[in-house]
Amino acid sequence: MHQDFLTLWKDAEPECRLVSRKENDFKSFRKLSESLLAELKVRSAVLDGEIVCLDEGKPQFRDLLFRRGEARFVAFDLLWCDGQDLRYTALTERKHKLRSIVPTDSDRIMYCDHVEHDGESLFRLACENDLEGIVAKRKFDAYLPNKASWLKIRNTDYSQWQGREALFERERDSDPDLSLWDACVRASADAV
Repeated sequence: MHQDFLTLWKDAEPECRLVSRKENDFKSFRKLSESLLAELKVRSAVLDGEIVCLDEGKPQFRDLLFRRGEARFVAFDLLWCDGQDLRYTALTERKHKLRSIVPTDSDRIMYCDHVEHDGESLFRLACENDLEGIVAKRKFDAYLPNKASWLKIRNTDYSQWQGREALFERERDSDPDLSLWDACVRASADAV
């Protein structure tokens, strides 16, 4: 999976860009971009989410990496919508607006819902289903640039970590939030 941003403009020349958090354009997902441009119920937007390939409802990292599966965009936050900067709006409000622009019947874009209160049970369920983990966010927080206010809680037994870690070790070493990364690893180990 990639941590991505989706930029969508439907003005004179409609355009949809999939951009990594390191500002790399993902031009190889042309069909996905075309679908998103046609299906999102908005004139312009910036979404935060991930590109995934699914097999029986579960993300398959190698299928995405080697372009063997159908790419989908899982949207979990809305930063900008029709001229309105939403980054300083509470997460709950951004999620509500995001839900309203993501079609419920799309094969290409999915809304990532949230769970309040029972994060430990959600994490156990993620582990039982061999998923990468969960992300914990405070519901009233803004989306602050370069200041993460969330925790990624990793499933340390996730089967797709094998071999994947070496591919991204450079990114982890250069991550300015290395202390958060290590705290997440400790938190997931303690929760299991």
